Amino acid sequence: MKTITRDELKERLDRGDDLTLIEALPMAAWKQAHLPGAVNIPVDEQFEEKARKVVPDKSRTVVTYCANADCPASRKAAERLEALGYEDVYDYVDGKADWQKAGLPVQSSISATTA
Repeated sequence: MKTITRDELKERLDRGDDLTLIEALPMAAWKQAHLPGAVNIPVDEQFEEKARKVVPDKSRTVVTYCANADCPASRKAAERLEALGYEDVYDYVDGKADWQKAGLPVQSSISATTA
């Protein structure tokens, strides 16, 4: 599985790269704050169904993240996406805490979409 750093992810987002950013935490955590443009697909029994709906193109770049480096949800999400046949999956291991610690912007549920 590939990983991506905060700086690499920020650069891709700033460039407007065509990617899907997935927060793998429960809805309550996503509603509180999430990375700009992220969709919420919690790692639960409906993960695969929601992932196929949100990201129908298995060649599309997908980046998963969760709370922090100790949180296993983004790794599990990335593994499940790879098992579904997604070809370009990255895990942002350090997650939302790293993003916020760097002072980078987050969004609330008011301005984004869910899966």
